[in-house]
Amino acid sequence: MKLGAFSISLSVKDIKASKEFYETFGFTVFAGDPANNYLIMKNEDSLIGLFQGMFENNILTFNPGWNTNAEQLDTFDDVRTIQEELKSKGIELQKEVDTTTTGPGSITVFDPDGNAILIDQHV
Repeated sequence: MKLGAFSISLSVKDIKASKEFYETFGFTVFAGDPANNYLIMKNEDSLIGLFQGMFENNILTFNPGWNTNAEQLDTFDDVRTIQEELKSKGIELQKEVDTTTTGPGSITVFDPDGNAILIDQHV
């Protein structure tokens, strides 16, 4: 199963303070805008999303079809294919993608400890 780029999406209280904190670890702003309450920060192939007031808990995020530079991959597993494979393995999905569609879509699942996993395809 090819899940694409991985990042952790953090629910932060103060985006400016979080940005400054992660900059001390060598992260730089890759995308987003603090005026819109989100930033994507990058250090080599590591990605951290900072989101203020958008969701309650942290989320593990995978982006099928993208590499860590948000560039489209030539080959990848479509989110619908990933959904069907997970379901065939008995994984219960919290949110499913419409299998009659193509292109962007997302699914959400919780791991055994209640951590949210978002598989979010943008292409």
